[in-house]
Amino acid sequence: MTGDRTDGDGPRLVVQAWLGSRLVLLLVLGWVLWSTGWSWHDAVGNWDVAHFLRIARDGYAARNEAAFFPGLPLLLKAASLIGLDMTGVGMVISLVGSAFAAWGIRRLGGPRVGTIAAALWLFAPTAVFTVVPYTEALFAAFAFWSWVRAREGRWAWAAVLAAGACSVRVSGLFLLAALGVLALTAGYAGDRSWRARLKAAAWLVLPATVPFAYAVYLRVLKGSWTAWYDAQAAGWSRGLTWPWDSFRHTIPTIVPGAYADHPGWAMIFRAEVVSVVVGIVVTVICLVTKRWAEATWVGLQVVAFTTSYWFMSVNRAVLLWFPLWLLLGSFATRPGRARTARVVTVSAWAAVSTCVMIWWAARFFTGQWAS
Repeated sequence: MTGDRTDGDGPRLVVQAWLGSRLVLLLVLGWVLWSTGWSWHDAVGNWDVAHFLRIARDGYAARNEAAFFPGLPLLLKAASLIGLDMTGVGMVISLVGSAFAAWGIRRLGGPRVGTIAAALWLFAPTAVFTVVPYTEALFAAFAFWSWVRAREGRWAWAAVLAAGACSVRVSGLFLLAALGVLALTAGYAGDRSWRARLKAAAWLVLPATVPFAYAVYLRVLKGSWTAWYDAQAAGWSRGLTWPWDSFRHTIPTIVPGAYADHPGWAMIFRAEVVSVVVGIVVTVICLVTKRWAEATWVGLQVVAFTTSYWFMSVNRAVLLWFPLWLLLGSFATRPGRARTARVVTVSAWAAVSTCVMIWWAARFFTGQWAS
């Protein structure tokens, strides 16, 4: 395939992948509704969705819900004020966000690598979280495009988009750290002088005010500067733990026979361990190839997940690791004698990933724990 043809086919392929993956996930939802007799609100409104909806309705009145950043609940609240269904709006936000996120990955990887990377991301095993009212798609859209603008040297735009990301998830703090490394290694608009680098990094003060403002709000509301951390520790066992202890706590959840009364729980926890390993591998590759900012972005998240009580929610965080998807896209498109074997390998991965995506979506829509 020639470069020109790839450039022309790329946008169409990304759009097709977005439509196809969203259709598959919505068909799974339709099957669940048909087989259970549930309403779509019941099937879509599981787990964290219920927290986001309650925060949108009642504010941070419920115990431990300070663990959730206010960006998405504020959008849902705004929708309710004009008479729109909050769950439906949440799905629209995720659907639109997943489109922008996929396009951001393509921009980061270029016509060939980025196209494959975006398609693989859209069919990721945990892609169900990019169609339901969760924060993954919205955050990824902000974060990926913030990275795009930063690489272009457009740091004002990068800062504004990063501020949006910081309003949605605590992962925004890791984004700011990684963008800071990018600023100090890349400079501003092609100027690599230290003055230009510091000027680029200075823009990150703007998005840093967002999590600080949330901390101040919680201090006033809850009377504690550590309200977010306390909510995480009390509600989801995310207190600081040494990595070896975190792994030790995870082992009982992955051994044969674990959670015999809850089929699928052990599989989810095993996937959490795999996701941690993937994150470590991606971080090492980025370090070896001197992609310091990308290594910071993934590495800090791996550190955070392996220093809580046990490995949890890493499966969803994989959706935020754009370096992983770009590495897969690069692997599939790299020229050479083994290119056919690599294409076959990535195609097999895509097929397996789609099957797992369907299984994962069915778990979520039927109310089973899905990470």
